[in-house]
Amino acid sequence: MELDTSPQLKDFREEARTWLEENVPDEPRPRSAGPEVREYDAAWQRRQYEGGWAGIDWKPEYGGRGLSLIEQVIWYEELVQAKAPGPGIFSVAFGHAGPTLMARGDEQQKTFHLPKILRGETPWCQGFSEPGAGSDLAGLRTRGVVDGDELVITGSKIWTSYAQWCDYGELLVRTDPEAPKHKGLTWLIMDMRLPGVDIRPITSIDGWPHNCEVFYDEVRVPLASVVDRVDNGWSVAMSTLAAERGPGFLDQRLQLIVLVDELIEHARDTGLIKDGAMADRLASARAGAAALRSMAYYQVSTAKKGEAPGAETTAIRTFTVQLQLELTRLAIDLLGAQCLEWHPWTRRWLLDFAAPIAGGTTEIQKNIIGERVLGLPR
Repeated sequence: MELDTSPQLKDFREEARTWLEENVPDEPRPRSAGPEVREYDAAWQRRQYEGGWAGIDWKPEYGGRGLSLIEQVIWYEELVQAKAPGPGIFSVAFGHAGPTLMARGDEQQKTFHLPKILRGETPWCQGFSEPGAGSDLAGLRTRGVVDGDELVITGSKIWTSYAQWCDYGELLVRTDPEAPKHKGLTWLIMDMRLPGVDIRPITSIDGWPHNCEVFYDEVRVPLASVVDRVDNGWSVAMSTLAAERGPGFLDQRLQLIVLVDELIEHARDTGLIKDGAMADRLASARAGAAALRSMAYYQVSTAKKGEAPGAETTAIRTFTVQLQLELTRLAIDLLGAQCLEWHPWTRRWLLDFAAPIAGGTTEIQKNIIGERVLGLPR
């Protein structure tokens, strides 16, 4: 897939590159538990919005530019090459919530929430996983009981990234306990500041409290916050996961090429590139990153044709996780004793212990690939 096939696209890329050269923050994202994390990410998102670089492929009526997904990919490419900050605590808002609302929300929900996301006003978190329902998401137990024009929510969620900084959450609850496992679920917009919401940050192995457990004690949510309709949440959740495993997180996948190039440069500077085994590992990682970029372009071309993401997105996600683990292990071996100094690569290596678990374990994903892509028997 060629992304520079026209003078218009070349001009767009040059415009993006120039803007980033002038606007990428000099200071890194804070690694603290305080409000400065939200302030940093909100300021960066607001700067992109004011510069016309937020929601490039989102509709203008929601604050976007209404351009194609190809321009969005070009922006992502330039963003990672410039080593600009990622979306941070706005990751769920852009990768999950926004696309889900565009696909399944009503007009009032879209009009209210989407512009706020683009302007960097309202970060979102995801309330799907529970202590007994991770890869088996349909096994969740958090209840939603209809009471008049409200849902009363009781239960708990875990691994809720950035919840302590977020205004809203995409919450999946069980509203019909008598229905079959994948039925009777409801996807709703949760105001994280409502009475009865108790957010407890968890300091992870990489030393940062980016995950939380969240408890809901008879939290009353208006039925107007339900996306699509009550008891049809599994279908809406599949739209969310399609966004997550589809084009929604392209920037994070494209970033892996930049990270590989950083490791190659380090190996050259330190002379480790002369080690044949290390050079082979670096070449393998670079080839993997190039393959992942090709997969990303495949997803974009599929989405451009209007085709819904299929089970192959699971294969791409599984390959991404495998490459992440390969990269961070390679980085630790390259750094040697330097990694004991709490190097950024050390944090990434520690964080990636969760990669084969987050969003569904690798084992579950491979079962999906075997059954739905390869057609193997159960």
